[in-house]
Amino acid sequence: MLKSAAQDLNALRERVVGIHTRVPLLNNDETRPYINFDNAASTPTLKDVLDTVNEFMLWYSSVHRGTGFKSKVATQAYDDAHRIVAEFVGANLKDHAVIFGKNTTEAVNKLSYRLPLTKDDVVLVSLLEHHSNDLPWRARAHTEHIRADELGRLDEADLDRLLETYAGRVKLVAITGASNVTGHLPDIHRIAEKAHKAGAQILIDTAQLAPHRRVAMGALDDPAHLDYVTLSAHKMYAPFGTGALIGRKDTFEQGEPEYRGGGTIEIVTVDHVEWASPPDRDEAGSPNVVGAVALAAAIKVINKVGMNVIAEHEAELTAYTLDALSSIDGLRIYGDTNPANAANRLGVIPITLNGMSHFLVAAILGAEWGIGVRNGCFCAHPYLLHLLGLSAEESNRVRNDVLVNNRSDMPGLTRISFGLYNTAEEVDVLRQALSNIARGKYYGRYVQDTKSGEYNAVNWKPDLSRYFRL
Repeated sequence: MLKSAAQDLNALRERVVGIHTRVPLLNNDETRPYINFDNAASTPTLKDVLDTVNEFMLWYSSVHRGTGFKSKVATQAYDDAHRIVAEFVGANLKDHAVIFGKNTTEAVNKLSYRLPLTKDDVVLVSLLEHHSNDLPWRARAHTEHIRADELGRLDEADLDRLLETYAGRVKLVAITGASNVTGHLPDIHRIAEKAHKAGAQILIDTAQLAPHRRVAMGALDDPAHLDYVTLSAHKMYAPFGTGALIGRKDTFEQGEPEYRGGGTIEIVTVDHVEWASPPDRDEAGSPNVVGAVALAAAIKVINKVGMNVIAEHEAELTAYTLDALSSIDGLRIYGDTNPANAANRLGVIPITLNGMSHFLVAAILGAEWGIGVRNGCFCAHPYLLHLLGLSAEESNRVRNDVLVNNRSDMPGLTRISFGLYNTAEEVDVLRQALSNIARGKYYGRYVQDTKSGEYNAVNWKPDLSRYFRL
């Protein structure tokens, strides 16, 4: 990485809110700066974003149709946010609509209602999907899952088979732009070409992709264009409760919204409703203007740093981590483990350690090292069961255990995931921690809660209200 680019990221790290916050450790004699390796779930905010929100709050007011000066300022900011998000994903507001909502989950659900699907129509989703890009389609159409290979990569040959098997019935291919479990990056534009050739549209869930790689929707006459993308601000350093669905305007100009109410209409009589044009038709009620402003502010920071700089830094960090963890006896990395391929994946690294419960590994990292990771199935149960190689019989056993509130033997992984601000020095602490745990060198005694599966250190219950309280 260029020296100036590295300096820019180092400076930006200092603008991560809470980056120097210290957390207590199990021995009660020490605190450490918190190390956050759970960025695939949610990122911290940036001071630039927080400053923008605080500045905007002086002008916050209701948007659209307000005649007061503050309302006009807020409306302009909200409209600007739509434009900034469109530009960020390579969309244009002539052909595309930017619809703000709570998050990616809501965005995918909205699209599932807004597409004119029947139970005979087919939607193809991959085995890699977060539940948010799987379960909504099961309720609206016949859903088929595209297989994954042994490394968890999307199997394009199986996609080809499904497109041929259901020729004429496939209305949508819905896939992730990047796996939140293994960091795998499907070739979304090549897949888009295949979908369009088969007469289908394509949705890309970019909740994981957008903070790390450039998204380019493209022109509608480009065979490789993306018809719809979704993203979440809380994964993009703007955790203020918003997300976006960006898609073909012609889709949202037709049909009726699933949420109806204020802001969605042009005129209502006792007998008739005239719906508003997009995006208003699909942004019912008072919108989260603050969240939209925060997302736009985060995008401006990301654009200033440069997505290529972010991608290069995270690839270097991923390669460094894959190499560092490979020397720990008993540690297994799932997905692509080759450091040389780090530029072709995201910095999301799932592991197991010496046959230990993922619940226990995560608990020790948090309690004794001040390291935040995520463990479990990451809202991608079918994908995890595939990666872990569980048989149908084993999967049924897990299902039956969960149904009786017993998660003590719930399969899962421990996931390390990077943001643009993480460093090699933090990875060194993680490597030392995992090496010690692998050798049984941890001093706490932990007991498991059967219902949740989680482990807690015996006789250690920090008073959380000392750190924050409402």
